[in-house]
Amino acid sequence: MKLKFSIRKKRISRSAGGDFANFVFILISAAFMALPLVLITCNALKPLSELFIFPPRFYVRYPTLDNFRDLIILMSESWVPFSRYLANSLSVVILGTGGHVIIASLGAFVVSKYDFPGKKFFSAMVLLSLMFAPQVTRIPTYMIMAKIGWVNTLTSLIIPAWQYSLGFYLMSKFMGQIPDAILEAATIDGASKWRIFWSIVMPYVKPAWLTLIILSFQMLWADTGSFYIYSEAIKPLPNALFQIAAGGIARTGINAVVMFLMMLVPVTLFLFNQSKIVETMGTSGID
Repeated sequence: MKLKFSIRKKRISRSAGGDFANFVFILISAAFMALPLVLITCNALKPLSELFIFPPRFYVRYPTLDNFRDLIILMSESWVPFSRYLANSLSVVILGTGGHVIIASLGAFVVSKYDFPGKKFFSAMVLLSLMFAPQVTRIPTYMIMAKIGWVNTLTSLIIPAWQYSLGFYLMSKFMGQIPDAILEAATIDGASKWRIFWSIVMPYVKPAWLTLIILSFQMLWADTGSFYIYSEAIKPLPNALFQIAAGGIARTGINAVVMFLMMLVPVTLFLFNQSKIVETMGTSGID
């Protein structure tokens, strides 16, 4: 007589109470992380009487646009037009971000998909560079820029942004997930390496380079350039805004508006690309 044993797979499922608890936890976490953004926005709308109140009040009771108006008046009285500061910042952000994405992508494509002498050493050096904060390399970078003659030019902000090692590391890890069979099939069909890179690899890693654009944009947008640039006419917008905000306690409201404007642009850019960024964080394969 044969005995038959049947194994029943236990199906794991969350209860409605568990789903609700997870939802509440996520909601509380999101609200906690949004508090700084809400505070900066409220401070920009507060009159001076509310900014100096003690104990500090989180929300604004009597919102006003006087702080924005004062900032516009001060910017209009500057001998360098506001449009010039904005053009300088846009030049740095666009050229720095664009060059960084292209160079990081090209380098990552070669390192992740081709073998060459010194590949492991090169990858180890890139990984080692992630351990150093930008402040550590600022003085050597300044010495190099001074030797070349790029100090007090926008080039001193654009070129160093191209060697941002985190972007190279992110792109190489993401490109390493592309199956080699796809690239081999394209090569057999007669596609050149440039065609493979632009038509196959770059569309495949679109979430990665969109995330890289966000990171690079945020870094360059907040860069005042005060370490390399001295001439007022070529200073970026953050430098001009912080100079105005540093005019004393009477400009506390203007300082709140400056913080709001510096936050607004990166947050807006993130909101338009958040789905791709979340996809990158989930599938980039960073070890």
